[in-house]
Amino acid sequence: MSGDAASTPKPKLQTRDKPWLFRTYSGHSSARASNALYRTNLARGQTGLSVAFDLPTQTGYDSDHVLARGEVGKVGVPISHLGDMQTLFEGIPLEKMNTSMTINAPAPWLLALYVATAERQGADRAALQGTVQNDLIKEYLSRGTYIFPPEPSLRLIGDVIAFTYREIPKWNPTNVCSYHLQEAGATPEQELAFALATAIAVLDTVKAGGQVPEADFPEVVGRISFFVNAGIRFITEMCKMRAFCDLWDEICLTRYGVTDEKFRRFRYGVQVNSLGLTEQQPENNVYRILLEMLAVVLSKNARARAVQLPAWNEALGLPRPWDQQWSLRLQQIVAFETDLLDYGDIFDGSREIAAKVEELKTAARDELARIAAMGGAEAAVEAGYMKQKLVESNSRRIGGIESGEQIVVGVNKYTEGADSPLVGGDGAIMTVDPAVEAEQIAALTAWKAARDAKDVGAALDGLRRAAAEGTNIMEPTIACAHAGVTTGEWSQTLREVFGEYRAPTGVGRAAAQPEAGGRLAEVRLRVDDLSTRLGRRLKILVGKPGLDGHSNGAEQIAVRARDSGMEVVYEGIRLTPAQIVNAALEESVHVVGLSILSGSHVPLVSDVLDRMRAEGLADIPVIVGGIIPPEDEKILLAAGVARVYTPKDYDITAIMADIVGIVDLTTRQAA
Repeated sequence: MSGDAASTPKPKLQTRDKPWLFRTYSGHSSARASNALYRTNLARGQTGLSVAFDLPTQTGYDSDHVLARGEVGKVGVPISHLGDMQTLFEGIPLEKMNTSMTINAPAPWLLALYVATAERQGADRAALQGTVQNDLIKEYLSRGTYIFPPEPSLRLIGDVIAFTYREIPKWNPTNVCSYHLQEAGATPEQELAFALATAIAVLDTVKAGGQVPEADFPEVVGRISFFVNAGIRFITEMCKMRAFCDLWDEICLTRYGVTDEKFRRFRYGVQVNSLGLTEQQPENNVYRILLEMLAVVLSKNARARAVQLPAWNEALGLPRPWDQQWSLRLQQIVAFETDLLDYGDIFDGSREIAAKVEELKTAARDELARIAAMGGAEAAVEAGYMKQKLVESNSRRIGGIESGEQIVVGVNKYTEGADSPLVGGDGAIMTVDPAVEAEQIAALTAWKAARDAKDVGAALDGLRRAAAEGTNIMEPTIACAHAGVTTGEWSQTLREVFGEYRAPTGVGRAAAQPEAGGRLAEVRLRVDDLSTRLGRRLKILVGKPGLDGHSNGAEQIAVRARDSGMEVVYEGIRLTPAQIVNAALEESVHVVGLSILSGSHVPLVSDVLDRMRAEGLADIPVIVGGIIPPEDEKILLAAGVARVYTPKDYDITAIMADIVGIVDLTTRQAA
């Protein structure tokens, strides 16, 4: 026996894989408050930073712009100039940090501020590591923080890529983002196809731009990264990631002739799904987040390089530092306590997995072919095709939840249960002090007063020339950063050269979805009856005041109102309260619906109500939807809002019936 034992081979010990980068997506209130949060998170084991910017910064406005009212510091950190960026990273050596910045239209500007800050720290540009999202296609489709039309936007992306490949070779200059596509309702096949079509559009732009020598082009391809979403159907999501890897390798090899395998690797980071987080029984979200994370870490051959997890309470409002710590600890437990990183890919050889991956790849190739036939991603955006398809997919998803075909625990099934002890009297969320906005504006005013006006003017002239002449804008942009130019000034200069853009909403052409149970037919009859009494068709204005570009909810309300027989006025995102009230007046609407998810609902809705009273429209009911804490709901109702809807109100057909009742009652009272 001893001889047998001696001859038995010992199991080969595998080298344990290094874990992915641990990140939390964070930033709020002010640069100083966010800096304190970053330093705390790093001390707790976070290994990379992921910066959330507020909506004025994302859309190229200074904190004192009229459209920034109520939005400053709400969903991220306000960065108006180099001083803000230096404060944001005070005490954090950028030469040793890996920083992801979720910024798109103003990506060249925020990267320039980052480079200028690093230079002020004495860092070498070439040592910097990180990512700017810098993906405009998905902004037109889902997130809404675009500024310029598609063509100049792609040119700016190309400028950033050409600059970083030369000056910051470890930087990821664009992070093709399918995350928000899934949030807007994309199927896995659409997520694959739309993201890959975007990457193709970007690389074709770089290739045609002539700034990168042909011999160096594979290096540029190797720096393209992706940012994806992972939903609750984690087997499908894991197969989607394996499909992404295969398809990207295929595109790099066959379309761009990249022969070096390392330049064809699908490099991606992930934040798991926020769309599926529920306001009802929010503690269930912890399990959802874990399962969604497994989709992007279980398969070694398709494992994420960086992971950031939402907090359990994001359907309620802004997470607290403790909530983010909890999400960070989840990553650390999976990476360090389990044996996940000890093994190769556990799915290789599985027939079920291989079949699902092939199914997804086939469907994605078909969709890519349709987009290519239209002229590529840019043409498909301008034609409204991609947006229309997302609106339709989201309608199907919502319809499945309404009918019960798609079960969401705690929402449409198993709704009875004890109240969550995690949700206390404070709402279990963090709130931003309204004084932050005034403080930021005062600091911005002081910054402008202290800088050299001649240096600012000269820097902006250089930027304007580069934009107009078609030369790379990055060095002039960095010069602007050092001169003290502000975010709004940089963006306004480019607005004057490139113009602004309003993307198609996708609502008008979205196909109606089959209804379940005939409830919508009943609502249509009520709309017809009320329209007869009113003497004209019941008309609703769906408006998005402020800078919030999350248009999914507004789009679904508009589509369902249309299918209910109402006349719908919906002009898309980023409208001022004055524009919304003017539209209500000119269109003679019967009800105004406002959608706000950025946390700025109290000041923006109050502004709309005040303006409606001033225009003699006080008898028109106003309804509001968004992520609105109970305390704020009371404030809005006391101010005169007729009804408040939050994520727990998932039944859109029931909302339509409610709207008919509100208008019926209001018009009878007015009569």
